[in-house]
Amino acid sequence: MGHPLLLVQLLVIIVASRLLAWLLRWLGQPAVVGEMLAGLALGPLLFGALAPSWQASLFPADSLGALQSLSTLGLVLFMTVIGAELRVPTGSRLLRPAMWVGGLAFVLPGLLALGVSPWLFRSYAPTGVSYGPFAMFMATACAITALPVMARIVKERGLTDSLPGRLGIAAAAVADVLAWVSLALVVALISAHGNWLPFWRTIGGLVLLLGVAWFVLRPSCAWLLARHAPDGHANGAVLAFLLAGAIGCAAITEWLGLHAVFGAFLFGLCLPRDDRLLQGLIERVEHVTLATLVPVFFVLAGLSTTAQLLSADAGLALALVLAVSILGKLIGGTAGARLSGQGWRNSLAVGSLMNARGMMELIVIKVGLDAGVITPAMFTILLVMAIVTTMMTTPMVMGLLDRKRITDALTNH
Repeated sequence: MGHPLLLVQLLVIIVASRLLAWLLRWLGQPAVVGEMLAGLALGPLLFGALAPSWQASLFPADSLGALQSLSTLGLVLFMTVIGAELRVPTGSRLLRPAMWVGGLAFVLPGLLALGVSPWLFRSYAPTGVSYGPFAMFMATACAITALPVMARIVKERGLTDSLPGRLGIAAAAVADVLAWVSLALVVALISAHGNWLPFWRTIGGLVLLLGVAWFVLRPSCAWLLARHAPDGHANGAVLAFLLAGAIGCAAITEWLGLHAVFGAFLFGLCLPRDDRLLQGLIERVEHVTLATLVPVFFVLAGLSTTAQLLSADAGLALALVLAVSILGKLIGGTAGARLSGQGWRNSLAVGSLMNARGMMELIVIKVGLDAGVITPAMFTILLVMAIVTTMMTTPMVMGLLDRKRITDALTNH
């Protein structure tokens, strides 16, 4: 029950993830959808329902600690690259539209989620959790947009140079910053257990860490990379420093009562906006992380689901969460693009892109589950919502922007 089981678990997880990723890519979906479905399939909803004894033997409760450690490491590495990848728009031509789209695509689904939270709170809030943190978390969970998934959809579908593609990615960066700030506040509230002293201690520690990161880590990283990696290619020693910085920041935010992903993301933000460095991190860190460690996170998420989703009450809750999440993103993103002067077709395409959630949604809801702000039943509902909304994105966008329309979008804007 030691290392051999862990290796078998990793073998099954990697093979299942790759097979379903290949199948979903063949169907025109992002690979991450297949990986999310693999995690769901290895949980109680499929594998546990068809072969409960086999699933219990493959994933016994006392073996999940090692998988959890690998999952945490994977999230830390992944979020570091995401932080380094984030490009908040600065040019006046794109900044204003991105603020409109990102802001409305965050605020509108959040407000709709707050509107339905009183009904969801009665059935899906854990015992001891007050209404405020639960409602705030639901608003954040419904408002998230997956920038990495969107960027891959835009690239794979040839939309990189189109206005909807550029505006969607810029707006997703704005929305993600709002979402992570909101999530940090929710987790701090939950960790404080109703006591304002721990809450303000956590917030104070976070503000202090932000100051150290901006005024110490950021210039230090810039100096180190300029001196020892001027071509953007970090050698072994520099890469070790970057990994140590990411893990150190992750450990600090974990100690503060937040999740490790916040510290890793913050450290990634401290790195210079150098595309050569980013490409090196993607090739040397992200590829291995996505192939081995991130699928472990998906499976742990799948193991956290519950078969209660099959009940009528849960089905109604799922329909409500889907309606709030989809309509909020589509209407908010489309309205933001229209207010910034875009045409209807491009605006609808941008709203459709904002509906992609993918892995970022899973990270958010896993943080909420670990913090005790939602039940496994609500976690399952939000996980299904993340898969459905991500699968919708590609066909909706390509239905609005076929090859001729992409050409028109390029020439007209």
